[in-house]
Amino acid sequence: MDNRREVREFLASRRAKITPQQAGLPAYGGHRRVPGLRREEVAMLAGVSAEYYARLERGNLGGVSESVLEALARALQLDEAEHAHLFDLARTANATPRTRRRPAQQQIRPGIRHLLDSMTDTAAYVRNGRLDIVASNRLGRALYSPVVDDPVRPVNLARFRFLNPRAGDFYPDWEESAHTTVALLRTEAGRDPYDRPLTDLVGELATRSEEFRTLWAAHDVRLHHTGVKNFHHPVVGDLALPFEAMPLPADPGLTLTAFSAEPGTPAHDALSLLAAWAATTDRTRPARPEGQARTSDG
Repeated sequence: MDNRREVREFLASRRAKITPQQAGLPAYGGHRRVPGLRREEVAMLAGVSAEYYARLERGNLGGVSESVLEALARALQLDEAEHAHLFDLARTANATPRTRRRPAQQQIRPGIRHLLDSMTDTAAYVRNGRLDIVASNRLGRALYSPVVDDPVRPVNLARFRFLNPRAGDFYPDWEESAHTTVALLRTEAGRDPYDRPLTDLVGELATRSEEFRTLWAAHDVRLHHTGVKNFHHPVVGDLALPFEAMPLPADPGLTLTAFSAEPGTPAHDALSLLAAWAATTDRTRPARPEGQARTSDG
């Protein structure tokens, strides 16, 4: 991905989100040609010259110090995810071809496989930064059965969400879920802009989905560690499940996501029913690995 373009559009989009009042600047009369702050206002808030900030917003973060990046983050009122994204963009801008790391082959260690299989009352899966599901336990496969049953491999949450017509039923709050999905992909693109499979995925989704193109152009990023996700499952109906998403420190780039419910709640009863259904279906159909390569006919 073009780092200079990414920097330019990210900074401009964040600047457009902040009004002078939000930045603590006096509200001058007259018509403003931009929806948010002007470049010179950001420069003043960050303590740099207007010319220097204009250079940054043209996409040139080469040689920018950490203190300037911190000042810029404060001026633009970046949240935690946006702050990290800005530093990822700067890291890429200052990287040389020798320091650009190729992504490691992501495989599931036996210890992680055992951990997944031992979580019998919890639906869990491991994903990479591209939102490929690379491993899951039985209840995780059952919960995400509409996604896993998609014949396209590898199983990918973003591809299902934007290209599979069943996604609108499976995700009752589809718009919020779609926004989170794109923000996670944008965050990953900042971390690893040279990931060719990620670039290919973004290109595929942008070509085939107008909704994806619109959300991708917003340059929103997000950290997604905990919350409640809503599902409408074809077997057990509606579920609202708390989740925890935990990066695996020994496996850079992989995240374990686990869904559970308190005993005695409707969600727990639904998970128990889903577990019984999964035990039956697992005995009657052959397993297909989540990361299996896509067949030649797509």
